[in-house]
Amino acid sequence: MYQEFGIKQEIVNLAKEVEQEVKSIFEQIDEICEANSLKVLQAFRDNHVSDMHFNATTGYGYGDVGREAIEAIFSKVLGAEDSLVRGQFISGTHALTVALFAFLRPGDTMLSICGKPYDTLDSVIGICENSSSLKSFGIQYEQIDLVEQEFDKEKIVNRIQQGGIKLIEIQRSRGYSLRKSISIEKLEEIIKIIKQIDSNIIIMIDNCYCEFVGTKEPLQVGADVMVGSLIKNLGGGIAPNGAYIAGRKDLVALASERLTSPGLGKEVGPTLGINKQILQGLFFAPSVVASSLKTAVFASLMLEKLGYHTSPKFNEKRADIVQTIEFGNKEDLIKFCQGIQMGSPIDSNSIPEPWDMPGYTDQVIMAAGAFTQGSSIELSCDAPIRPPFVAFMQGRTNI
Repeated sequence: MYQEFGIKQEIVNLAKEVEQEVKSIFEQIDEICEANSLKVLQAFRDNHVSDMHFNATTGYGYGDVGREAIEAIFSKVLGAEDSLVRGQFISGTHALTVALFAFLRPGDTMLSICGKPYDTLDSVIGICENSSSLKSFGIQYEQIDLVEQEFDKEKIVNRIQQGGIKLIEIQRSRGYSLRKSISIEKLEEIIKIIKQIDSNIIIMIDNCYCEFVGTKEPLQVGADVMVGSLIKNLGGGIAPNGAYIAGRKDLVALASERLTSPGLGKEVGPTLGINKQILQGLFFAPSVVASSLKTAVFASLMLEKLGYHTSPKFNEKRADIVQTIEFGNKEDLIKFCQGIQMGSPIDSNSIPEPWDMPGYTDQVIMAAGAFTQGSSIELSCDAPIRPPFVAFMQGRTNI
């Protein structure tokens, strides 16, 4: 069987060796999966989900009981007062953009305390000049970098005490940087510090890639609002598109009026027949995230044994599903991504190449033979073409 796929016997033997070494870690992942699965099941039960919630609405989407049930379930699962879960969101970046424009006004200042956010937000914030950016509307941006993988608490405290900060953004996943992802424990600690100084600051969490990796979510440790994509963790590889904004009711209301229109807010937005996929995706999400984590753990140790620098290490505690592999040169990085594409169920005959992708300053290569275009809860691998030439691998819906 393996010979048909061109896999050498020594690689098969190494894989079996790795599987034995990570067995206890897989068991820990299964325990987290069970806890999250029970949480999701209870939310479905509490909201009395039935066939009628799968029905579609069109046009304005008034009175969509399925949409209302979905948002109630997401709120319960994430520990939110309210949530906005919509197929009208194109991506996580779109949801983050809607949230930032909803919460910030001309003259306000946004502060990122874990360095520069993900590349696609450069044009949103105004780090790259753009006539539609927050900067073009007179909204200021500041950042404080991590120091040795930790929040720079002294700088953060000093800056907050100076006043004038409306919103603090924390991106838990590493994005295309080489820092570690932010654990829920570190997040809880820094939120307490911020709230003790100024409880009015909005703490907004970019939680993409992080949902269900542990048993707690950011709202449960004091965050005001969190944002994520449905073609990542919480979509379970089934939701065809969409994203969510969840948290304080007043903030979700602001976000809903930015997504739709002032005065309309959450009352409109046709679901166009995707309610069942969103609900089913969320129901499967705990086990899908567990599969993604197992893939990452396995790949980390396997590639480490083959001589590559990986992060996180296979036995490190994880905050997201992302696994990095450092190649040190452009050619090997591209070949690895192409190999992921070749082993995928969709478009396995395609050969990904680096290109000038919208929203990125560097050329990017993206491998994702996925059932949903761009889905990174399905096995995928992407990378900016820049030193030290690191691949960012994530996902897998079954293992």
